Amino acid sequence: MSLEAILGRIDADQGAALERLFALLRIPSVSTDPAYAADCRSAADWLVRDLASMGFDAARRDTQGHPMVVAHGGAGARHFLFYGHYDVQPADPLALWTSPPFEPVLRDTPRGEVISARGADDDKGQLMTFLEALRAWKAVTGRLPCRLTVLLEGEEESGSPSLVPFLKAHAEELRAELALVCDTGMWDAETPAITTMLRGMAGVEITVQGADRDLHSGQYGGPAINPIRVLARILAGLHDDAGRVTLPGFYEGVQDLPAELAAQWEGLGFDAGAFLGAVGLSVPAGEAGYSALVQKWARPTCEINGFWGGYTGEGFKTVLPAEAHAKLTFRLVGDQDPGRIMASLEAHVRAGLPPDCRVRFRHKTPSRATVLPSGSEDFARARAALSGEWPKPAVFVGSGGSIPVVGHFQRILGMDALMIGFGQADDAIHSPNEKYDLASFRKGARSWARVLAALTGS
Repeated sequence: MSLEAILGRIDADQGAALERLFALLRIPSVSTDPAYAADCRSAADWLVRDLASMGFDAARRDTQGHPMVVAHGGAGARHFLFYGHYDVQPADPLALWTSPPFEPVLRDTPRGEVISARGADDDKGQLMTFLEALRAWKAVTGRLPCRLTVLLEGEEESGSPSLVPFLKAHAEELRAELALVCDTGMWDAETPAITTMLRGMAGVEITVQGADRDLHSGQYGGPAINPIRVLARILAGLHDDAGRVTLPGFYEGVQDLPAELAAQWEGLGFDAGAFLGAVGLSVPAGEAGYSALVQKWARPTCEINGFWGGYTGEGFKTVLPAEAHAKLTFRLVGDQDPGRIMASLEAHVRAGLPPDCRVRFRHKTPSRATVLPSGSEDFARARAALSGEWPKPAVFVGSGGSIPVVGHFQRILGMDALMIGFGQADDAIHSPNEKYDLASFRKGARSWARVLAALTGS
């Protein structure tokens, strides 16, 4: 097998590859809006046909929600599962798009040509990057690089309600040595990245109730308890002056960053001032003693996302509100247990309630943090392969957000995931004028060809 021949085929086939991507991008597969259910099925069917054209045994698998696409193909000693999602976010607000969101176009930018459309990066462009690598491999060698299972989801942008039941029901069919996930990004335009840490999440809405109705503040101000004041005091006690969370047991399971990884992150040259300056801030405000990059990738947080009660319209309404509300989310790392943290939070809130106040909680479905084996041979091979394609060597990075499917793969299928993506920080995913660099589309396919060659010893 000549890797150079495969890379050359990817380059030569760019025109046709772009046409294929544009065809998929034209399908408005918005998963959260029932009005687009038929379009989600159309996108799934399009992908089934495309996979079948490469020799996969591919099928649309209907669920209670939008379909999954499952395909099997290839042969060999190694078996990988590739995961991506074909659904997209709504395109609103439409007035802010410079071209229709489901009519993909190429635009010139100072960094080169970009593909502009909803889903160009997240995740249609990325999943097609992988499929184009397979297509070139099959065209040059007459076969796929190894045994492959492909799982393409249609509900990732709407909470993946069908995913866990589907994984559990089809675990034996889907289980492989390693999952390959293309739904992340690069460190910068010249530096590819492998994401090795994902923060988990737990969320809760808290309601504190006092009186059985809103009260006139002239008649009841003073004698009557004010739930906003009660909840404000409780929330203020969640952090100390150094930015640490005060809940008992909160830091159980939080692990120190390995020295080698810490040194690599330090070498990335992350500019906290520029990072904060881009959103009108200047001083890192998180947990003292940790850099801004470590704070957002490897430290847990407790954030108040919303706080309300009483009258918030124009002018004044002199009431003591009957209820006060707050929404909180926790980003979790290491082995932190969402259940224990929620129990600790509830105890903290109840301990702060004075007489005549009651509380109720509404919890968001939690996800645990995910740590992947960056020291493994497969991760080392993939890193070396990526470094051969881009101007700068590949780096291991963390993610401040959550990609729950990776944790599901660990806990349900018993396999880790290699997360490699080619998006850029300014690709405006979920926003108007989403884009994907044309160079990322081509070089991403070349990168996957290199990674597959490295993982299979081809």
